[in-house]
Amino acid sequence: MVEGRALPTGWTGKLWALQSGVEAARPISPDFYLLSDADIAHPTDSLTRLVSHALETSADLVSLMARLRLVSLTNRLFLPAFVYFFAKLYPFRWSNSATHQTAAAAGGCVLLKRTALERAGGLSSISGAVIDDCSLAAAIKRSGGRTWLGLTQDVHSIRGYGSIAPVWDMVARTAYTQLGHSPLALVGTVAGLALIYVVPPIALAGAITLAALGKAPEVAAVLAIGGGAAWGLMTATFTPMLRFYRVTALLAPALPVAGALYTAFTLASAFRHWSGRGGTWRGRDLPSAPS
Repeated sequence: MVEGRALPTGWTGKLWALQSGVEAARPISPDFYLLSDADIAHPTDSLTRLVSHALETSADLVSLMARLRLVSLTNRLFLPAFVYFFAKLYPFRWSNSATHQTAAAAGGCVLLKRTALERAGGLSSISGAVIDDCSLAAAIKRSGGRTWLGLTQDVHSIRGYGSIAPVWDMVARTAYTQLGHSPLALVGTVAGLALIYVVPPIALAGAITLAALGKAPEVAAVLAIGGGAAWGLMTATFTPMLRFYRVTALLAPALPVAGALYTAFTLASAFRHWSGRGGTWRGRDLPSAPS
């Protein structure tokens, strides 16, 4: 058992807790550290499998995105959508490539080589990071290490989100940080999300309205083809994630609803930063990260 110590200036709470664990383990010079959240459940052979994968792939950091617990209908749409959007922001194939700069990890389950952490400058090099998992993966890659991130059914979260509010806080806590606190990036992201996820159903609705009124058949045809094709494509790409979470594919066409709400979450994240608040996480108000 490692007793907590007062949080130093410049450290986030989780990273300081991890630093305390690393310092406690330092006398035995372990080959690996297993970083895991308290609400993550592991199978009995989890550590063996993680180490085996690290050795087989020569990865310095191996991370599994724990399967989130679905306890409500809203969870069944918004939590698989969260993983879906994360994989679009940080494509796993790019993150796992030694030649691509993209680096990502899931903080609930990370196996990390001690020597790789030391080579990257230790946890002190990212002490103030709000998105600690991806910041750690980026530090490992910058120092010449390799990272690997994957999905899993076996390692899972025991925490239920229930309503949409905890999901809102989860995204609003970090979304604007991911954009580098850039207003220009925010505008581009919001416009992109709206174009991809909101415009297609609106276009299809417009086509149906024009057809019902018997007006502008050429415009209605263009809107129907474009909107329908885009909506069908997003539905098809979202379906595998729903299947992974063992959720009915009938929810896949509702992805625009999730897209619209995640757009709102992103805007909320920016407003929280501008107001000097970093958001609320697990009952605590967090300070805004510096620009």
